[in-house]
Parts: sequence; structure tokens; C-alpha cells
Amino acid sequence: MLALIGGSGAIAPAAQAVANPTPVVQAAANPYERGPAPTSSSVEAVRGAFATSSTNVSSLLVSGFGGGTIYYPTSTAQGTFGAVAIAPGFTATKSSMAWLAERVASHGFVVFNIDTNTTSDQPASRGRQLLAALDYLVEDSSAASRIDATRLGVMGHSMGGGGTLSAANSRPSLQAAIPLTGWHTTKSWSGIRVPTLVVGAENDSVAPVSSHSKPFYNSIPASSEKAYLELNGASHFAPNSSNTTIAKYSISWLKRFIDNDTRYDQFLCPSPPNSTTISDYLDTCPHA
Repeated sequence: MLALIGGSGAIAPAAQAVANPTPVVQAAANPYERGPAPTSSSVEAVRGAFATSSTNVSSLLVSGFGGGTIYYPTSTAQGTFGAVAIAPGFTATKSSMAWLAERVASHGFVVFNIDTNTTSDQPASRGRQLLAALDYLVEDSSAASRIDATRLGVMGHSMGGGGTLSAANSRPSLQAAIPLTGWHTTKSWSGIRVPTLVVGAENDSVAPVSSHSKPFYNSIPASSEKAYLELNGASHFAPNSSNTTIAKYSISWLKRFIDNDTRYDQFLCPSPPNSTTISDYLDTCPHA
């Protein structure tokens, strides 16, 4: 059962703990590294090395967005964590992205899976809501003491993906952005300075890659660090259910740029080849 929280304070005792039998090994080479050295198996697994808990934030207790669920590693033995806010797509709620939020958290992040003010909010609004959610997360949430406020990122699906681009464009201090089959009327994002992984779907009929994800990627300066991952044979709604390819490369991107964890470069550079799951991949490797 999830606990309703608002304002500051300790994590509510009713928060739901999710046990994980995998031991956590602290890495010392980089002060932001969290968890054991990654392998292909570990980044493709349904869960990472961290046991997690979750707690709900009521929309009645926040402003600027529609509340949501915070997923967080239960142990702080390795220190604070980077944090990520995730927004759903048009007509959708946080439930559509819950699988990814919990999976990312189990790799050593505090993740805020949000609801938007209304299910019809447009991308620019969703971008502002993602930033409002991050501000609440690091300033007022019960998870604030677990977070390094200098290491933040945003993700989102469809119009939430468009909102991810808007948020990254508005706040260059973010460390990572991942629009998932993003939709936005703005096609050029030459102002983005945030490392951005654009995920498109080959058979997307809602936000075709030719008019959305590819123009988004092409317009972002190479100096900002960017990659384009196209899901082979997938539809617009691929991010709404458990997807190993989305999880593997999203986690690797977040680890590489929020945690500065170069151990994850092995999954990003050199570029993964086209396969049964990837129809196209472009990038700015090697990363600086």
C-alpha cells in the first residue's frame, strides 16, 4: 500500500518496500558511481541491484503538476542519488510509465513518476510540470535528503516526451533528457545543451520518426551529446509496457550523464548495431 505524503519530512513508514536479493557493491572510482559494475545481463534485467520503496504524493499537496509516485532506493549507505522526473503522454496517467520508473530507481536513482494537471495538457505545459516536479522533489519531498540536487534528469512519453524536450531547453543545468516516442509541434531544438537520448519507434503512426524523433535529434547540437535510438517494428505505445531495449539504453544514458559513470559507456559507444530490436542508432560517440 502506498503512503500519501506532502511537504518535508521522513519517508512515510507505510511506503511499500520492494526487496531485491542482489547484493549492492559500492564503487569508489567516481564519487557518483552507485552499484556494482554493470554487465549486459544487469542492465537488461527486470530489476537492478538496489532494493526500492515507493510513496505517493497527492495532487492536493503540490502545485504546478498533478502529484505522482516517488520510487527510491531504500538504503543510503552509498550516499545521495541522482533524480529523474517522468511524464506520461496525452490522455495517459502515471500508471503508463510505472514499470520504467521502478526499474530505473532499482539502478540507483530517485524517480518521480508524475501525473499531469490534466490528461490533455500539451507538451510545453508538461515540460513546465516536469520541472515543477523536480523542484518539489529536491526541495520539499520526503525523499529530498536522498537526492543530489545537482544531478537531475527528465523523461517522458509522447507529449510527455515533447515536454521532456521543452524542459531540457528551458533548464540547461539538467544532466540528461530522454524523450520516448516524443510528440511536439516544434521540430528544432538547437538550444538544447542537455545530453539527450531520443527514442523513436519505426512503426509510430502517432508521432512518425520522420517528422518527430529524427528532426528532434538532428536539430540538437552534437556538442550537447546526443543519441537516437529507433525501436525496430515498434509502435508509438512501446514505452507503455515493459521493454528491455528502452530500459537498457535509458538506464545507461542516465548512469553515464547523471552519475558521470563511464562504466556504462560500453553499452553506448561504439553504437549498438541494428538488430531485431534496433532499426537505427545514431550518436556523438565517443563521449567527452
